[in-house]
Amino acid sequence: MGSAKQQSAISKVMSLLQEWDKGSKVVRGKILKDFISQNQNKTGPELEQEFAQAASLFLARLTAWLRLTYMIGTSLNDQLRAISIFLSASSGHKFMAEFLEVGGVLTLLEIIGLKQAKEADKLESLKCLQAIANAGRKYKELICESYGIRAVAECLAKSKTEETQDACRNLLLMLAQGNPKFQTQVYKGLIALLPCSSPKAQQMAAQSLRTVQPIVQTANVSIVEPLLNLLKTLHLEVQFEGIELIKELMAYDEVADLLQKGLVGLLHPSKEDTIRRPEILEDPDVPKINAPLPVYVQQAAAAKTIGILERESNEIAEKLIQLKVTHNLLYAMGNQDHADSQRQASMSLEYLCRTFPIVDENVREAMGEVLYNLFMSNPESLYMNMTHIQADVLVSNKVNIPNVVETVD
Repeated sequence: MGSAKQQSAISKVMSLLQEWDKGSKVVRGKILKDFISQNQNKTGPELEQEFAQAASLFLARLTAWLRLTYMIGTSLNDQLRAISIFLSASSGHKFMAEFLEVGGVLTLLEIIGLKQAKEADKLESLKCLQAIANAGRKYKELICESYGIRAVAECLAKSKTEETQDACRNLLLMLAQGNPKFQTQVYKGLIALLPCSSPKAQQMAAQSLRTVQPIVQTANVSIVEPLLNLLKTLHLEVQFEGIELIKELMAYDEVADLLQKGLVGLLHPSKEDTIRRPEILEDPDVPKINAPLPVYVQQAAAAKTIGILERESNEIAEKLIQLKVTHNLLYAMGNQDHADSQRQASMSLEYLCRTFPIVDENVREAMGEVLYNLFMSNPESLYMNMTHIQADVLVSNKVNIPNVVETVD
């Protein structure tokens, strides 16, 4: 009886495989949809039972068709979903090995890099890659050896949907963890994403770097410039992640001093950076909206970051003072072209005045009694009550505090 049942199952599978071999795109598409609906979340042994111990024959046909048609996208989404069932099946390492033997990883990486591929297809391809990475260190290494880090990072930068970008971010984090051979490469790949044109990708890269930085243990100096440039963004969620990353990098001697020096420098942008383009270049038919210059947005964000850092550590505050932060904060307070720079710089300087007597003394002398009292009574709204002459006084200040000897208890 058991033998007859077994023969029936084998006959059914052989019939299905023949139907596949002779079938058109429509027929194969129907077979795929039936397979997906009937085999979700099945284990390796359950799939073998379903195919009378011949599941590998069906997988081989799937992978062959995928490699032949992925460039033109025939039933690509269903093919990838079907392959994903095999790759994510528990106790299904045999299927994964068979898929990898025929260059499955390279095919998946090529799909996420295809210009013509749909976002949904890229997402399914990334799910397959996640299933492979989830199988262990040697599988993560295989993806990385196939130039996977670069391919996934590029997909994250260019992708048009948040779901696909999220899958890319998660895969990069998987490749960084428990993969010592390639963790630094993932770290550098995330740094390379910071200057990209997608705000969502920038946010995810900065967020991921906060996770990966403790894994690699040492900070790379190449992170400094793109991270400081991130402060030019008008997207507050990107700025938030950038500032949080700067805070965490204060624990790394390799970059802490460079970041502090860079932040202080951003408070005083060069004249070339603050020149608006000539009006002759403007289209007279387009409504004129004076967007803030990126360097002014960056100046305000730097002042805000300095305020956060000095409140977290007196040691950092003292270093910033020695880097002439007092002079540069006063300069930023006088920038009447950008109110947020004035506001953030005022609040950061007020903290230093209340904490370090030497700063308070120098600021009082530079401002004069009237402006100083106005400043200390309400630093946040000082910019609204400041005259042009007072702003000029701040911009042309000559404050220079070389050493800090004491703080207010």
